[in-house]
Amino acid sequence: MSAWPTEIRLAKDRRTLHIAFEDGASFALAAELLRVESPSAEVQGHDPSQKKTVPGKAEVEIIGVEPVGHYAIKLSFDDMHDTGIFAWDYLRELGEHAQEKTQAYLDALSAKGLSREPVRRR
Repeated sequence: MSAWPTEIRLAKDRRTLHIAFEDGASFALAAELLRVESPSAEVQGHDPSQKKTVPGKAEVEIIGVEPVGHYAIKLSFDDMHDTGIFAWDYLRELGEHAQEKTQAYLDALSAKGLSREPVRRR
């Protein structure tokens, strides 16, 4: 593990997770990115070919942050997804590559004719 977090804080609007590491690196991770890149098998599958493109999460919020041992946190989202365990290294990777991962997500949505916007029920 490259660096341990020194602070993990959920923004008041529940749409950004702030994480700072002992080496001085800090990131503001969007809830949408965390949700669509969840390390859960539901999203990632069991190999790269099974990764799902999750639409409709532009407004998703984080409703829970729970520690998992000394190595990770479990995030719960308002769409009831709560099976991803976010290890410190994975959070660091998401922070360092957020722009590229977000663009890859947007490209995948576009290629599949999907939208970031949630489906509105009438």
